[in-house]
Amino acid sequence: MNSEIRVRSASVAATLLLLLGACGGAGSMPPRPPPPPGSAGLLVNRIFPALTFAAPVGALQAPGDASRWFVVEQAGRIKVFTNQASTSAAADFLDLGAEVSCCGEMGLLGVAFHPLFPTNPRVYVSYTASENGQLVSRLAEFRSRDGGATLDSSSEVILLHVKQPEANHNGGHILFGPDGFLYLGLGDGGGGGDGHGISGNGQELNTLLGKILRIDVNSGPPYGIPPGNPNAGNASCGAGPTATGSGTAPCAEIYAWGVRNPWRYSFDRSGGALWIADVGQDLWEEVDRISAPANLGWRCREGAHAFNSACGSAPGPLVDPVAEYPHAPDESITGGYVYRGSKNQALAGKYVFGDFVSGRLFYVDAASSGSSTLSVATGYQTTISPASFAEDNNGEIFVLDYSGGGLYELSVALAL
Repeated sequence: MNSEIRVRSASVAATLLLLLGACGGAGSMPPRPPPPPGSAGLLVNRIFPALTFAAPVGALQAPGDASRWFVVEQAGRIKVFTNQASTSAAADFLDLGAEVSCCGEMGLLGVAFHPLFPTNPRVYVSYTASENGQLVSRLAEFRSRDGGATLDSSSEVILLHVKQPEANHNGGHILFGPDGFLYLGLGDGGGGGDGHGISGNGQELNTLLGKILRIDVNSGPPYGIPPGNPNAGNASCGAGPTATGSGTAPCAEIYAWGVRNPWRYSFDRSGGALWIADVGQDLWEEVDRISAPANLGWRCREGAHAFNSACGSAPGPLVDPVAEYPHAPDESITGGYVYRGSKNQALAGKYVFGDFVSGRLFYVDAASSGSSTLSVATGYQTTISPASFAEDNNGEIFVLDYSGGGLYELSVALAL
């Protein structure tokens, strides 16, 4: 069965809202069975119980400011609220509802604060829009005019613009790396099997689809290209509000390639490795770890397994995943973080992630070498739909429940 039709395709990374049927609200997902009594391992505890968000797909704190949380709602709003357990109201930090195309895998999909915010008042957002019937992914910059309290919706500058051939596999996650550059993940253009062009978008270097991009927002306009990008001397493919996201030569923005639909990635606070969760097709979900530009294999491979021999000849060896797991009951990976907090020392140095469909959480040792295959017995069952993980400024890890709209803190019961 085509993976785009199955329940697994219901995550934002792989069709979040197709499962729920509409933007906003808790939807109609049937409740999952509770964890077994007395189960040890990874648990989640709801915080801010008075707050419920509509289709939340991201949560973050501003640099150096632990007093507030920001939650990204897929339909186009960024909500802000005080970091107190008794908080009962969230305000609009930015409302792009009139501009964002939602839902399915489309919508407001990523937010990143400039590392010097609010001294540098810029915030970056990634979202899907429709232009005369053409779906596009946009990376836009907004500014705060009130010291960081809100963003001015009229200040929008579209930095990067990519045409989308299908409504799924938008990717859309953005974050700043320890190098100060902005990273943007884009899916392969959608449909099933990356059936775009001769060898698929994942392996074609003259398109931004199926890639992790790296740009310098402190240069430009609209942005500069970091000199360490593999094609740094070439032309940009997505610069400006009218770009297509493709070119006649390998695109300068590309940092890593061969991804199907990267749904959440993060940098390890210790050592700076980039951890990428890539949503699979029919059989395998994968976790990748890189510290330099790399080819992660799609559509040549799904996880560590051969997928399509007609996959081109993009440069570089195919990098094996650090971990992978098969489908049933798990079917759509949601990337997390390497734990570097202080509350749960049993998790220290472990990369924590989850599966949107099964609601189970996993971890792998960040120092592990080679590739491991995770089994059903490896995961820890929750009753939520983990659409996104979050990391506060102290390194603690949180999880967003897409179907229920709550924010949960990760904890450890007994020993791992």
